[in-house]
Amino acid sequence: MRELDDKNKATARDDNSSHKPGYKDQADPHAYLEQLDNVDPEEARQWLNVGVDITGQNRSGTFIQKDCSVLHSGCGSADVEIMGISQALQTHGWLSDYMWRLVSPEKDDYTRMTRDIPHEGYFIRSLPGAQVAEPVQSCLYISEEGLSQHVHNVVIAEENSSIHIITGCATAEHLRSGLHVGVSEFYVKKNATLHFTMIHRWGEQIEVRPRTGIYVEEGGTVVSNYVSLRPVGSLQMNPVTYLAGKDSVARFNSILVAPPGCELDTGSTVILEHPGARAEIISRAITTGGTIIARGEMDARAEGVKGHLECKGLILKEGIMHAIPELVGRVPGVDMSHEAAVGKIDQREIEYLMARGLDEETAVSTIVRGFLNVDIEGLPPGLAEEIDQVVSETQHDAI
Repeated sequence: MRELDDKNKATARDDNSSHKPGYKDQADPHAYLEQLDNVDPEEARQWLNVGVDITGQNRSGTFIQKDCSVLHSGCGSADVEIMGISQALQTHGWLSDYMWRLVSPEKDDYTRMTRDIPHEGYFIRSLPGAQVAEPVQSCLYISEEGLSQHVHNVVIAEENSSIHIITGCATAEHLRSGLHVGVSEFYVKKNATLHFTMIHRWGEQIEVRPRTGIYVEEGGTVVSNYVSLRPVGSLQMNPVTYLAGKDSVARFNSILVAPPGCELDTGSTVILEHPGARAEIISRAITTGGTIIARGEMDARAEGVKGHLECKGLILKEGIMHAIPELVGRVPGVDMSHEAAVGKIDQREIEYLMARGLDEETAVSTIVRGFLNVDIEGLPPGLAEEIDQVVSETQHDAI
């Protein structure tokens, strides 16, 4: 695989400042658990809120990290490998060739921290030709106050394989401050398919800094779903995807809600490098007093590529919604489009539903729920209830 000419470039959207003073780089170790039967019920509940079920039902494998320790790693399928990144490096000598290829350790202060003070992370791999029927689940969890957690994840979908990964990120109920940095590198080999669903449920003062690179070979498909419905101090992420093979595909879906005090700067960048490459970025965002910057960028570098950006935002209270769609075409014969809209609920829609027998509160709830209804494949069943709960909490802000 060639070296990537864009990977070392820092952009204006990257927060390159050092993390706030007072965070600690180490935490008390946690004992490894062969079984999860004795997990604290409160922690199990927090994990279930982000789609991670300790029973492992309808899952092909489970990885759980608590603070800086791998708490559990288990696999019920011969078609999948899942383990902590340090164990994976010992098991597979070749894995070091995949580390830091899509995200440079010199990208910013956060990546340098992850290189210099690593705190595990996961390695997940679907074997060649494997069609993994049930999702793999992983959880990155912070329980210690003031911890700066730095993880490095590597995912490889081998040729002709198919896998769905659900990653839940959360903090303990009592936690007030902390930092999470997640460096993730995804490799989707020839004719492979990767569905990756990430659900964030952080504390109200947590800083979150994911740094992600994705490489998709010929005929490969990556579908990335991102959901953040609860308060977080600040989130800043912009995964970069290289559609590096003919007929490669990338689809990104995101659902964002920003309450007061919440700052979300999210986006996706897709570089379409070969004929037949296709990309879609769909974003739905609601502010009830927080700030959302919703970015999307497509960079077309070959004839016969197609891309579409769609960013829609609702302002339900005093907040900021900033949509930034960007299309870059470098050759003739590209087909790209974008649609962006920011506004409020149309009073006529409310009146229309009320005329058909709904009260105002139910009408608003119906509109908000429909607005958040992005077609996301394979979400855990409990997330529908979570979205309904958020809708019920935010609908009053819209009236």
